[in-house]
Amino acid sequence: MPGDQPLTGRRIAVTRPDTGELGAHLVDLGGEVVHVPLIEITDPADGGSGLRRALLRLAAFDWLAVTSVNGAERVGPYAADHPALRLAAVGPATARVLAATAGRPVDLVATVPRVEGLLAEFPRTPTRVLVAQADRAGSALSDGLASAGHQVEAVTAYRTVIRCPELSELAELATVDAVVFASGSAATGWVRAVGRAAPAVVVAVGPATARAARTEGIVVTHVATAPDARTVADLLARVFA
Repeated sequence: MPGDQPLTGRRIAVTRPDTGELGAHLVDLGGEVVHVPLIEITDPADGGSGLRRALLRLAAFDWLAVTSVNGAERVGPYAADHPALRLAAVGPATARVLAATAGRPVDLVATVPRVEGLLAEFPRTPTRVLVAQADRAGSALSDGLASAGHQVEAVTAYRTVIRCPELSELAELATVDAVVFASGSAATGWVRAVGRAAPAVVVAVGPATARAARTEGIVVTHVATAPDARTVADLLARVFA
């Protein structure tokens, strides 16, 4: 029924490499997904050699902490061979992928799906922790764990590269009613491709993405409180209802 489709007639730009669960939820709510990836996920600058070396030493660690779905996809299969290794994920989406690839439940999933949330809930007893993250992730998690007394090693699991859209994709972006940025890199990609002009509704997933987008000069109208697809889709539904 029309009343059950708050996004009917709305075109929503999804700028991540794949539409995933978000795209499915938007379609369920009546929306039309305009998928224009503004970033690409590639191997680290060293081709992944540093990651492979770290993963071959997983037995030396007590914890493997993962900060994103992309990171979980890359390190989870290695964790499957180390049943004593405890797994930590920054949020539910990352935890689902990490559990699936590692073949067992994740031991710690941050209730507040951000680095700060994971730090707040991480055990206080000093342990050895391997942090697997993106090249642009920064050192907040590693520094926070080290300050709490843990022995920490951070490894780059993947690299985020800005993608240049094709002309046909740029034409599609000019027609959207809303855009979703799931990372600061996507916001940077938007400005490089389109400029600072944006549709009336701009959703940033999480405060860090919102800060990055605003730094780029984009007017962010809404910030999703959690990075899961349902939260983002429901936010858009409320905006357009």
